[in-house]
Amino acid sequence: MASSTILNLLAIFSLLNVCFASRAIPSSLVEDSQTQLLKYHKGALLQGRISVNLIWYGKFTPSQRAIVADFITSLTPNSSPSQSQPSVAAWWKTTEKYYHLATSKKPSLSLYLNKQILDDSYSIGKSLTESQLVLLASKGEQMNAINVVLTASDVAVDGFCQNRCGTHGSKSTAVKGKNQKFAYIWVGNSETQCPGYCAWPFHQPIYGPQTPPLVAPNNDVGVDGMVINLSGLLAGTATNPFGNGFYQGPADAPLEAATACPGVYAKGAYPGYAGDLLVEKSSGASYNAHGADGRKYLLPAIYDPSTSKCSTLI
Repeated sequence: MASSTILNLLAIFSLLNVCFASRAIPSSLVEDSQTQLLKYHKGALLQGRISVNLIWYGKFTPSQRAIVADFITSLTPNSSPSQSQPSVAAWWKTTEKYYHLATSKKPSLSLYLNKQILDDSYSIGKSLTESQLVLLASKGEQMNAINVVLTASDVAVDGFCQNRCGTHGSKSTAVKGKNQKFAYIWVGNSETQCPGYCAWPFHQPIYGPQTPPLVAPNNDVGVDGMVINLSGLLAGTATNPFGNGFYQGPADAPLEAATACPGVYAKGAYPGYAGDLLVEKSSGASYNAHGADGRKYLLPAIYDPSTSKCSTLI
């Protein structure tokens, strides 16, 4: 039986909070997440206008960078008014329901693509530790920011492909004499290291039902897989940015907004089957969301606290 997606919440040191997200092909849905609301632990959520800064570590082509950048841009409803439905922005809107539960005030969170930092010289090597990921994330904004580190397919990261495909966490830092926290995310390109683990359903799974892989919507198994993991980690960052927001289960293995719905992308999903997805006629690519500039993406289901069910766009 395949294991469900598990997040391990660790305190690396007193100023650093980290969540690890491993994405496995589930043998079953997490039953508790279907019947209980993710508990709110009274912590702060991200508020206001938050910049998303992309730190590209290693070799990425311009087209690969555009896939991810367009996804971030697509999260904002007015970024592309002509965006077809179902849209990336509609998928992201589910996270607002957590804010309604956390505060009586009108929820206010908007993300926008800010800086892109290129480090294609592998400045700290091709084998990275958790602390080095945080170091890279610190190159982005230090206030009102989510800094996203994306590592290339030839970069090894502690735990990558073994028990996680990405990380989200936060770090305290001094900005203009005041203590501030910024959120960060790391996602690795698994194309050559473990596509069956971190890029499913665009690759044959490493275990479980051996269904044929789907065609990636942007014709890039590694980067389309990165978008799946990044989108889930963004949902976790918005609803549990500092380790004391919305999650379920023990603190050292919590389930969050997206990881409570592992392997579900559309209605009709079951172990080894992502669901009844949309298919582009010309390419045969599978997707469930339209993005900016005509992009198409596959995004994971988000646990909907108002219905206690996994919410999908289709």
